Parts: sequence; structure tokens; C-alpha cells
Amino acid sequence: MITLIGKNIAKEGLSFVFYGPLEECSNCRFKSSCVDSLEIGRKYAITEVRDVEQKCPIHEDGYVKVVNVEDAETTVLIDSKGVFEGSSFAFKKIECDDEDCSFRHLCFAEGIKEDDKCIFVKDLGKFKDCPKGNSFHKCIIKLNR
Repeated sequence: MITLIGKNIAKEGLSFVFYGPLEECSNCRFKSSCVDSLEIGRKYAITEVRDVEQKCPIHEDGYVKVVNVEDAETTVLIDSKGVFEGSSFAFKKIECDDEDCSFRHLCFAEGIKEDDKCIFVKDLGKFKDCPKGNSFHKCIIKLNR
């Protein structure tokens, strides 16, 4: 998928979460190729940076570059029963009310939503540091679209 991103941050391998377009984008002639193809709340990874630049008043340096992006891999904590590397599954968020947990970003990872169809990319092993005593696996997953 092609989009545009600030020239200073257009680097292959960079991941970002799309939070939605700014109001200034609504009348931009590049809107359809810049923000319309991205889904709000999803995490993307830049796979290629092209040599094409365009002026853009909302970016710090005043320019954007054309980039190819794909859904990014995401590290999460899950109950991995019945899930193995390469398999598809519906993502289920962990039920937890500990707002101050230092691992919360792994249980409620940005870019992945409840019931998303995902691919189990890699099992990073058992995770035993849950303050509530839960046993999870730390895994890398990716949307399966």
C-alpha cells in the first residue's frame, strides 16, 4: 500500500500507528494517496522509501516522501493455547484492570483490535512476569488481511 510520510521520518523499517488525518488534510490534493488508504488505529511498517517528494505544510520539514507500507508485526502477550507459529487465529484481548502495569502495552497493543484475524508469526516464549500471576506467551503477531 502506498502512502506519504514526513521526509525526516521516512525510513525503511519504521513502524507507526495511524491516528487519523488532521483537519488540514481534508482539502489536500494528495489526501487520497496519503491518508485515505490507511485505517485509523492500525500499525504500519514502512517497507520501501521512494525518491519522490511533495510539499506538505503539516510536516516539520515541509515535505513528505512516497513510501510503501504494510501491516506491522506486533509483540503481544496472549494465551496461546492451540496457537502455533504460522497459524491464523482471532485475537482476544486479555481481561485486566491494572491500569498501572508496566506490561499493559503488551496486553493491549496498539494496532490490534478484538477479534482481528491474525497470523501467529513467532513465539518468544513463556511470560511469567505478570503482576497478577497469569501465565502468557510473548508472541509476535500480524494482521491476516
